[in-house]
Order: sequence, then structure tokens, then C-alpha cells
Amino acid sequence: MIRILIVDDQPMIRVGIRAILESDDDMTVVGEAADGRAGVELYRRTLPDLILMDVRMPVLDGLAATEAVLGPDRVEGHPPRVLMLTTFDLDDYIYAALRAGASGFLLKDSDPEELLHAVRVVAGGEALLSPSVTRRLIENFVSAQPHPDTTSTVLNALTDREREVLRLIALGMTNTEIAASLFIAEQTTKTHVSRVLQKLGLRDRVQAVVLGYETGLVTVGHR
Repeated sequence: MIRILIVDDQPMIRVGIRAILESDDDMTVVGEAADGRAGVELYRRTLPDLILMDVRMPVLDGLAATEAVLGPDRVEGHPPRVLMLTTFDLDDYIYAALRAGASGFLLKDSDPEELLHAVRVVAGGEALLSPSVTRRLIENFVSAQPHPDTTSTVLNALTDREREVLRLIALGMTNTEIAASLFIAEQTTKTHVSRVLQKLGLRDRVQAVVLGYETGLVTVGHR
């Protein structure tokens, strides 16, 4: 059973999301909060598996709340997965939330099936990477920042093959696509991906994509 906390300042949105989630036998909503501060407090009381977090809220916005539940207010042994909700598909707050450790984001006008799929993917430990929207979001943010440091030493811990795997992750490739591109077995690819994340201290593939752009391993417009 996937235990979910909904944090959104719009009552109608919360009601609609709850109805969709609880139509699935494998999901249950353990609480609702109307702002980020209340969401952080409720997380500590209910210890959900996943938090559906709105971006723009009063009192404490979704970015600050995400940073809190994945950082200083984290309950040891109960790290939540955070899936951001937004009405904007290009929002700097979302980019910052991904850097803070959120596992992806979903537009509020997504179909119910997309919501259920997103919850399953993120609760299962994967990152929700939309090849078009997430990548466009990251490119939009990075293009407005100072030129990335291509000499960054953060990647020095990686072998040449691991660096190439990171580059392909940052391009949005799945493990199957990476395996085909490098002419290696998919299981070998999974091993490489795991080592990359471990060596760089990354939570998931979303943060790997962000790092790929920030270090200049992948540049804006690179395909």
C-alpha cells in the first residue's frame, strides 16, 4: 500500500486528487495540508511514502517544504519521495525542487491515469522524467545561469565509461537506450547507473540530469 500526503492550497485540487488516488486499491491518502508548513508537520506525524507537493503556496512554498522534509526536518529511516505539482511547465521553483531532492513533477492538468502512473513510478524509487517537459525546464533554467564549469572536479570520481553513462542519462535516455547506445547488456547498464549515483551522492536520475547540465557534461541544445 502506497501511503500518500497531499499538500496543496486549493481544496478542490486536494479533493480531486484524493478521489483519483483512492480509486486505486494500492493507494491511500494519509493526510492533506493547505500550505508547506502544515505539510512538513503532517509529514512528521504520518510518515507517508510519498508527498504530492504543490509549488506555489502561502506560509511556506513547495520548494522550502521539500527542502525541509528531505533535509533538516527529515525523519531518520523514513525519507519521503516528493512529487511536485504545478500548473506551470517551465518554473524555476521546480528546477530548484529537483536540486533539493524531489523525484519529479507533474502538471495539475494531467490525466488521472498519468497521476496514478507518476505515483507508482516515484513511490517505487524511480524518478519521473518527462523527456520533453523536464528536460526543457532544466535547459531553460541553465541557459539563464553563468556558463557551467566544464573543468569541475566533481566528475573526477567517475571512470570514462561511467562519465559516458551519466551523459546519456542527462540526455534523457532509459537504461535500455543506454545499453543499445553503448553496446552493453542492460544489467551492466544498471550497474553503471547505480555506481554513478553512489559515487556522486545523487538521490536519483533527476539529480543526475541536473548535474549533467550544471557541470557542462551536456549543454543546452545538445541532442
